[in-house]
Parts: sequence; structure tokens; C-alpha cells
Amino acid sequence: MSSFHDGQRSLQDKFDTRRLADRLDQTIVHDAITAEEAAFINRRDFFFLATVDGQGQPQCSFKGGAAGFVKVIDEHTVAFPIYDGNGMFMSMGNLLANPQLGLLFIDFEKPNRLRLNGSASIIDDDPLLAEYHEAQFIVRVTVKQLFPNCPRYIPRFARVEASPYLPKVDSETPFANWKQIDFIRDSLSGKDLKKVEQLPSITIEEFVASIN
Repeated sequence: MSSFHDGQRSLQDKFDTRRLADRLDQTIVHDAITAEEAAFINRRDFFFLATVDGQGQPQCSFKGGAAGFVKVIDEHTVAFPIYDGNGMFMSMGNLLANPQLGLLFIDFEKPNRLRLNGSASIIDDDPLLAEYHEAQFIVRVTVKQLFPNCPRYIPRFARVEASPYLPKVDSETPFANWKQIDFIRDSLSGKDLKKVEQLPSITIEEFVASIN
């Protein structure tokens, strides 16, 4: 059975790539994580996440953590934590409405990439939660399809430093200063309200200047 729908087939036929698409689908697309792919995932400290809601409206987001924060549980399962964000839960809310998702792992230093598609589950008391300091919950992904992608268009970037906001057991995580913005402060969750009361209010212009 083909992996392709009519829209994909129509473009393959228009550009005469149906044979190539079928060959790639038959030879590189698979549903079990190899040892090499597991090692690649374990070295990554970020990935891009694609989700859709119940009506098919998309979201694309960036997820980051310390290297290895995406755990390969077995050849058919990966898991990753969700840390404090902007509170809208647009991607995670989508998964509750539609569990289908796509993960894109990229190495910008030695250009390479891996696409992983699957279905997600969120369990409030997932035992992995204890392994991630300050994580709100864990997302487990059952792999349905993964394959390497040609890296030729990936720019080569040099790593400068890890984000200072990554939670660490032995140090206090810095408070996100966007939560100090004057029109946001009073809408924060209870725990953040207590923290922001001790900090000065800033304008949106001051916040933008702090990150530029």
C-alpha cells in the first residue's frame, strides 16, 4: 500500500518523481529506530514539532532541552518532556485533540536531519517525569514512520552556548523576563505571580531590547 495521497501523487506526476518517491518509500522509510538513529536523537538538544488540531489547523514549535532530553525508550517509542512555556499549550492541546505529530531533528554543525512521524500519548503520572527537573509532563510517541532527509540545504552553524534557561537540579532556573511585561504580569499563574511581585515591571520595548 502506498504511503502517498492524491495530492502528493499529483505533484510527483507533474514533476516525474513518482518512481523516485516509490523507491525512497520502499528503501529508506521505516517504523523502527535503528541504533544509528537512536544515537543521533540522543545527541540532539532541540527538535521542531508539528501538530494539528481536530479541524486540521497546524502548529509548528521548537522544543529544546539538554542533549539527550528526547529519550529513545525502544525501537518504536521516544519520549520528551514539556517545560514551562507561554501557557497557551497550542501544540500540546493539539495532541489532546489529534495525537498525530511529526518531529524533525537537525544537526546544523554537521548537516544532517531525521524525520519522525507518529502518535502521541500524555500520561499525568508518567514515571519518566522524575527524570526531568521542572518538567510539567511527558509526551510519549509511538513511531509510525521515520527516515533521513537530504541535508544539502541545511546551513552550517556553529554552536555558541546552551540556553541558560534549561532546568538544572543544582541551580535555580532564571525567571523568564517576558513575564515581567506590564500587560502580562497580572495574568500569570499563582506560582509565577509570587515571583514577579518581587521584580520590576518592564515594557514590551524594554523586553525586545533585552533580547536584541
